[in-house]
Amino acid sequence: MPASRSGRHLEFIVPPDCSGQRLDRFLVSQLPELSRSRIQSLMDEGHVLVDGVARKASHHVASSETLTVEIPPVRPAGVEAEPIRLDVLYEDEDLAVIDKPAGMIVHPGAGADAGTLVAALLNRFGGEGLSTIGGPLRPGIVHRLDKDTSGAILIARTDEAHRKLVEDFRERQIDKTYFALLHGSIKGQSGSVELAIARDLRRRSRMTARRRMGREARTDWRVLLRLKGYTFIEARLHTGRTHQIRVHFSALGCPVIGDVLYGAPRQERAASTLLPPLNRNFLHAIRIAFVHPRTGQRIEVRAPLPAQLLDYLAGLAHAVQADPALVDAALREFL
Repeated sequence: MPASRSGRHLEFIVPPDCSGQRLDRFLVSQLPELSRSRIQSLMDEGHVLVDGVARKASHHVASSETLTVEIPPVRPAGVEAEPIRLDVLYEDEDLAVIDKPAGMIVHPGAGADAGTLVAALLNRFGGEGLSTIGGPLRPGIVHRLDKDTSGAILIARTDEAHRKLVEDFRERQIDKTYFALLHGSIKGQSGSVELAIARDLRRRSRMTARRRMGREARTDWRVLLRLKGYTFIEARLHTGRTHQIRVHFSALGCPVIGDVLYGAPRQERAASTLLPPLNRNFLHAIRIAFVHPRTGQRIEVRAPLPAQLLDYLAGLAHAVQADPALVDAALREFL
């Protein structure tokens, strides 16, 4: 039963007669006002702790354990359309692919209710032109890109397309390719990172890579270009965990340029040159390939590398006195 309740913070002490119950079932019985899926989301987002530690839904609670639950404030239903320009890479009556700019949040979240991709989508397609499965705050949203990551993002315009695309993501049938510039020199010319990813319990805005805890995650990579002290890579996701590429390469000691949350410096010093701050992550979703949910046709869509990132890469190559032709050769296949 609840030991104390104060606004968004709830605390429970497990009574003896509930010992042995699954964590999710115990919480459902204690919080009947919340749906099972809402409780699962709270656990996935690190808002449920058992004696200070995040546990899976299958954890069996024990008598006298302390459960704490943080419930984010309820947001008003719906998002207002805003006249924000969208770069539409592909569009038909079932779906669209958008080139999301860095700095744009996909949907309303903590502290960000305006200027979202959802607001721009509503302005472009209207509420009737987007799937409703994501609810009023996430119409059309099948997957996400981080705020400071740019590139191709797939949008569902019908509920039927949404369901099929979600299934394809779950079955890992959608191919997502990224370009990233890493701080440091990664070993080898290609490889895979297979480190589970979990919420960082000390800093909730971060994720962390652990070998035994968290959810399975795999990132394949290959080197496109080496510059003194830096590595430009192509990365392909086999799973879609929060911050996956950023966490994986930070765990290897090669954080994504500009990603101060995971260890990159705010400004890079290449040789004797202090480069200007990038003010974003050098991470771009360059390509997405999928089977059309209605026609069965395979579709591949590419989002050009933004001019800001091209200019930064050219400036870095100049600072380390690399041959500009090397950069052009590394990009020519993809741009």
